Amino acid sequence: MRTASIRAIVSVFGLSYEPVVRGLGADEDRLIDERHATILGACATWLRTLGWLVAAEVSYSEFGERGSVDLLAWHPASASLLVIEIKSELASLETTLRKLDEKVRLASRIARPFGWRPTSIGRLLVLPEDRTQRRRVAAHAAVLDQALPIRSSKLRAWCREPSGPIAGLLFLAETRGSPSTARGRRKRIRLCDVRSRSSGA
Repeated sequence: MRTASIRAIVSVFGLSYEPVVRGLGADEDRLIDERHATILGACATWLRTLGWLVAAEVSYSEFGERGSVDLLAWHPASASLLVIEIKSELASLETTLRKLDEKVRLASRIARPFGWRPTSIGRLLVLPEDRTQRRRVAAHAAVLDQALPIRSSKLRAWCREPSGPIAGLLFLAETRGSPSTARGRRKRIRLCDVRSRSSGA
């Protein structure tokens, strides 16, 4: 079946079809993991500059639901908790949103060991800044615009001065510092897992 035909069929269900060539095996997994870690590190570094406390890869097991939060961020001044999902590529939209919903629902319990007691909980999906991911987000706009409506400058402004819950999507350049849509030289970032036990409230 032609690619165009497949896309026409799945588009009826609000889905997109992106053919992917596989075959690198362990090397491919390593590259994906490295990119994930780089984006995670860049996001953590940026949030710390804005006064957030950040914990990476926080595992949980609650009521038979298990997993890990890529980044759990706490803003002491506002008692805001941000649950962040990092994706090196947007593959299964349904799985991504379902797991993010789960983590947000359990966030208060997940944050309890850190002494963080939020008055509001936000969610953020972070993707790398590249054309492929922007194209995939555009293909799923009907769903993502409703599930994660806050983007760009409005999202960055909220992160500087959080107030109330938020649901947003951020394209993040794989470099150290603040989010940017500009293409820059890719730079490997040392990943630090900060697990502060201070409530800061």
